[in-house]
Amino acid sequence: MNLSLKARVAISFIIANLVVLIMGGTVFFFLDSLNNQITTITDNTNKISLLSDEVRMSTVSILKLQKKILTTKSNEDDLRRLQVLCEGFSTQLQRLDSYYSEVEAKKIISKMLGYVESLQTIVRKSALFYRDNAGLSTISELTDKILEAFSDFQDIQYYQNEQRDKQVKSIIGETRRNMLITLIITFLGTILLSLVIPGKIAMPFKKIRDAVRELREGNFDVSIYYNQNDEIGELSREINKMITSIKRFEELRTDRINVEHRKFDLLANMVKKNILVANAKGALVYMNNSMYGLLDMQSDDVINKMFSEVSFPESIVETFDVAIKRRSKIENAEITVPRRKKVKDPDSNEYIYQDLDEPYHGYANVIPIRAKDNNSDYYMMIISQEVFS
Repeated sequence: MNLSLKARVAISFIIANLVVLIMGGTVFFFLDSLNNQITTITDNTNKISLLSDEVRMSTVSILKLQKKILTTKSNEDDLRRLQVLCEGFSTQLQRLDSYYSEVEAKKIISKMLGYVESLQTIVRKSALFYRDNAGLSTISELTDKILEAFSDFQDIQYYQNEQRDKQVKSIIGETRRNMLITLIITFLGTILLSLVIPGKIAMPFKKIRDAVRELREGNFDVSIYYNQNDEIGELSREINKMITSIKRFEELRTDRINVEHRKFDLLANMVKKNILVANAKGALVYMNNSMYGLLDMQSDDVINKMFSEVSFPESIVETFDVAIKRRSKIENAEITVPRRKKVKDPDSNEYIYQDLDEPYHGYANVIPIRAKDNNSDYYMMIISQEVFS
């Protein structure tokens, strides 16, 4: 799928925003779930605590009224109040039972309900104004059993409160763990995306950079391979066209230089004088045939080599050194060139140079050929046996 650079950058930002939204939504989900669970547990705990306080108060009220009935002469109002307390107590226990799912707690609440119902039955059947009545004595036993059952219920409630605290801590720990896992996964995913997506976007620019470096090094046989129809693709195609044009221009320039070099070589060989050319670094770049014959050398022995690397006559080397250092013209410098010939050494079977009796004496003019950069200057030496006028 061909996407423009703008579209790819936009998609990258959209993916990054989606990652942030997903991470934020996940964290919100865990926090909301934690809040709901803790709220539910807290609400149930508060309701159970309130009902437990009501049951405690009802138990205390029943105990007080029971003592009054048994220790003083009871009357009809006391029994009616006890009946009302028992009905309210029974309602409270039924409400309390609806908040519990534990078998042990429901068993104790059911036992208290049974005692309260028995107490209600006895209160209804008890004869008024007779303290020694068997029904009234049973009231004391039932209230004691209610108190005992309520004490057992408080022990269970204390244990369940501890369990609720542990449950809340467990929920908080699990939520923290889930959030940490989500953050780690999101972090790793973000790092992966930050490594992949920028790399995909930057890869074409790297190709362009490498191509430009090759051009800078003078390698024109380079091309940018990029087949996407986007802004970078257009840039790559234009650069390829530019490379082709530069390559064509360089070929034309090289051909032109070769033509000029051949012209110069032809003119230099037509002149009845010895000609050699060196650059500003002291390396020989050209000698005509007459000079080759005078020195009895081949082009491979001297071209593009420094004077120190070639066995050159000292007078020629010194004259070139003066011209290069001064960057000026030298006229009629005396030149002495020992005449040599290449002979075979009988001992080593290698060719060596042997000096002849009569050296070559002449005069040299050095003409600087200026360039924009001093290091690009050339110095042409013309040697003749006659003095230059």
